[in-house]
Amino acid sequence: LALLEIKCIGHKCVPSICRWSSAPSLPIYFLYSSKMSEAEKAFRKFAIYGDTSASGNDMTGKNFSKMCKECGVMDGKAVTSTDVDIVFNKVKAKGARTITFAEFQQAMKELCSKRFKGKSPEEALQAVYSLIEGKEPSSVGTTKATKVGGVERLTDTSKYTGSHKERFDESGKGKGLAGRQDLTDNSGYVGAYKGAGTYDQTH
Repeated sequence: LALLEIKCIGHKCVPSICRWSSAPSLPIYFLYSSKMSEAEKAFRKFAIYGDTSASGNDMTGKNFSKMCKECGVMDGKAVTSTDVDIVFNKVKAKGARTITFAEFQQAMKELCSKRFKGKSPEEALQAVYSLIEGKEPSSVGTTKATKVGGVERLTDTSKYTGSHKERFDESGKGKGLAGRQDLTDNSGYVGAYKGAGTYDQTH
């Protein structure tokens, strides 16, 4: 019995049986280690975005916001850009402009409870890491003409008038230098004459 007591220090023991009085609570890091490793890969990819000299060990507020937005952590409702900025400033070291991966993990703990209000802290954290897992920054150089509000009219060359209209052909493609400068025409015809070059065919 003495031997049993030595082995069972800190536990609730009954004759011939030793068991935990309650289930051991493992740190969340161990519970979701696979998620965390994938999250760290994503963290590093977003951390170096836009900065070829970045090490990937720390992340700026701009890139943190981009990551939260593109991964769906920031949904504009439960978690807004303001929430993301507040959490970033809360977890970063005083006077620092970036956060480490450890601080990023703390930020996710802060945001997961907002993003997944109906879940337990552990489930919410797992759900957040599921959003981040395998993600990377959107590719560069894929800018497209926006169709929001009045901008669509600004990018529609068929609506241009006057001298601006002369800068594009019928398909909307720019004419380059010919569309921006008045090039000398020595053909002998007046400007904009539609029958240029047809004299020999008709006489």
